[in-house]
Amino acid sequence: MIPYRVAVVGSGPAGVYAAEALVRSRIDVSVDIYDRLPTPYGLVRYGVAPDHPRIKSIIVALQKVLERPQVRFLGDVHVGVDVTTDELGELYDAVVFATGASVGRRLSIPGEDLAGVCSATDFVAWYSGHPDHAQAAESFPLAAESVVVIGAGNVALDVARLLAKSAEDLTQTDMPPHVLDRLADSSVRDVHLVCRRGPEHAKFTAKELRELLELDHVATKLDAGLLPAGSEDPMTAANLKAFADLAAREVVDGQRTLHFHFWSRPVEFLEAGGAVAAVRLEKMQEVDGAVVPTGEVTELKAGMVVRSVGYHSTPVGTLPFDEDLGRVPHDAGRVLGPDGRALNGHYVAGWVKRGPSGVVGTNRACAADTVVSILADLEGRPPRGVAPDEVDRVLAERGVRPVTYDGWLSIDSEELSRGQVLGRARTKIPDWATLRRVGVPGVRRTSPRSSH
Repeated sequence: MIPYRVAVVGSGPAGVYAAEALVRSRIDVSVDIYDRLPTPYGLVRYGVAPDHPRIKSIIVALQKVLERPQVRFLGDVHVGVDVTTDELGELYDAVVFATGASVGRRLSIPGEDLAGVCSATDFVAWYSGHPDHAQAAESFPLAAESVVVIGAGNVALDVARLLAKSAEDLTQTDMPPHVLDRLADSSVRDVHLVCRRGPEHAKFTAKELRELLELDHVATKLDAGLLPAGSEDPMTAANLKAFADLAAREVVDGQRTLHFHFWSRPVEFLEAGGAVAAVRLEKMQEVDGAVVPTGEVTELKAGMVVRSVGYHSTPVGTLPFDEDLGRVPHDAGRVLGPDGRALNGHYVAGWVKRGPSGVVGTNRACAADTVVSILADLEGRPPRGVAPDEVDRVLAERGVRPVTYDGWLSIDSEELSRGQVLGRARTKIPDWATLRRVGVPGVRRTSPRSSH
């Protein structure tokens, strides 16, 4: 019997969970998982803080899916460029787009394009060894003594914590050597975390806040007078207790200081010599449940600003895309065309489907719901019968040599070996040329294809 063939675009948790749900379903199916990068796992590899290796343990579960005989990994294939979305629709019985949300949202305030102002998305990708950002160090002026991080979520807290840590604290992470060297030379002494609302509204987790208590040489400053007495919500109460402990903490020999600024919003980035020099903040207050400005303005010195105010997706090939919502329009995972009707055989899962919300595990349920729609649509429809080697032929004719799962294992092995040399568990390969050389022996490309 000929199996159904499904393509999944994106090998982060949403894409891999979709593949898992498909191969565990009642139908006979084979799944090809595509990724623009030569490496799988998406933001689990390139978005989780390097000093949080336990969170990365989710890779063990994702790896088991990629090792199933019904699943193929095809890395370093840019869908929409190397092969079009329409071509995938002709080569497979169904195509699931799980391309995530990889672009940081903007604040849309004056001075945002000044040198020294960057997104947390780009900064995290750089220190995580993402190959698109191997040469991006100049974008992050770590010679600045004062850095402002804007945001009240765990990504903002990750950025602030890593900027405050010493290079010695990070030597056992999988950061590439050139990143560690740059952080070791950092002149940063004050990290300011700016939050639009109060501590009771912050989206940090208590576990991450309490990590700051373990940093012996990092002082923390926040106004204890802003802390509510408590909360009936257990998560908020845990956060407030962590904030109280941070406010009461004393670090005599603090090398760096992490400052929390609540009820503050940036309204302008100020310039000196063509680069950011300060952030103009406006005090906020809560009135009848709404957060409104007070008109009180202050300035905060900053030689570098990192904005961490959310993510949005980018268009994929010719798929319909809602620019306002930053995601693909859909009905139960079925991609909707301009006329509001479902596009036959096209589906979405993960952040490109629902927006950047939830935790890693949220993507499992999201992907499973999409697979329910796929199975319902394939019911009673015979497989298209396109041979697996047809897509291989199409890619080969275009000079595209995918990195297979075996190729990824070669990359994985090389990174482990590099880490062993340095006395670490792993050291990431941060550049396209080496990833391709290791992942596909014989490849001599030294730079990404034009659209990478």
